[in-house]
Parts: sequence; structure tokens; C-alpha cells
Amino acid sequence: MRYQGSEALDMETAERRATRHEETRAQRPSFSVVAGGGLDALARKGVSAEFLTRVKVAVAISMALITLGVCRVALTTASVSLLQGNVTLRSQIKEAESYNDDLQVEHSILSSASRIDRIATQNYGMVLSDSYDVLDLSATDATAAGSASTTVDESSAQTDSESGDASQTDGEAAQTAGETDATADEA
Repeated sequence: MRYQGSEALDMETAERRATRHEETRAQRPSFSVVAGGGLDALARKGVSAEFLTRVKVAVAISMALITLGVCRVALTTASVSLLQGNVTLRSQIKEAESYNDDLQVEHSILSSASRIDRIATQNYGMVLSDSYDVLDLSATDATAAGSASTTVDESSAQTDSESGDASQTDGEAAQTAGETDATADEA
């Protein structure tokens, strides 16, 4: 029977083990703690500068794209509103041109000489004059001027007497003028 731990120790073996252990320890670097290194230091450090620059570049690119998109939408909206305004103006121009054509036709009808003569003769009893007076104002001496003024006075006296006859028919003329205007409006 043997007792464990009762045997004698060989001192040389113990010394060899100690030297071998020291040699392996000398070959291996010793473990030391470096402050600020490792995963814990990265966690305490926060976000890296590279990551921040990448985020800034991504944000700048996205803002540029958003700005371009907004500009494109604004230009498209402005173009559409201008085109709609053009369509509205074209339709108004067409309406104005057709109204102008209608007015020109009506003007030509109302200003025709035959219509005016017919209304004057039928409604107002007027007749086209066959004779007319000519007044010569080229005379420079005083006698010619005096004789011209007497001629004018005589012709004005004649027109005054004729206007007395015409005043009797003014009431009739006003009544027929109202009827003529009503028929012209209907036409």
C-alpha cells in the first residue's frame, strides 16, 4: 500500500519544471490591460467618424434628390397651369372672333344705303333732294362777303319755314321711329 503524498520529492525535477515554466513564460508575451482598447472602448467611443461622413453624404444625396423632385413637380404644375390658361384664352378669342363676325354682319345690314333710304322715305316722309345750294367762301372783298351773308340769311329763312311744317310731323315721326326701332330689334 502506498500512501499518496508520502513519497519524497525529487528536487531536480522540480527545478526543471520551474525553469521550463519560466522559459515558456518568457516566450509568451505577458497579459497586460491596455486602457482604451477593445470592444468596451469602441462602445464608449460612440459612432465612428467614417460612419458619420457616410451618413452625411447619404443625407446630402437624398436632399438633392428631394430638391430635384420638388423642382420638377413645380415646373410641371406651372406648365400645366399655363397650358390651361392658353386653352381658356383660345376659347375666349374664338368667341370674340365669332361675336365680331356677327357684329360686322349686323353693321353692314344696318348701314346699307338702301335700308336707310327706305326708312327715311317710308317712316319719316323724307325725299331725296334734287337740288342743292353751293356757298363760295373764296371771295375776299367786303361786298362779296355781304352778298354771301344775305344769301345765307335767305336760305336759312327758307329752312325755318320748312321746319315749321316739319314740326307738325315730328310727333308722327317719333311714333314711327319707335316702331322702326322695335322692328329692327326683332330682326
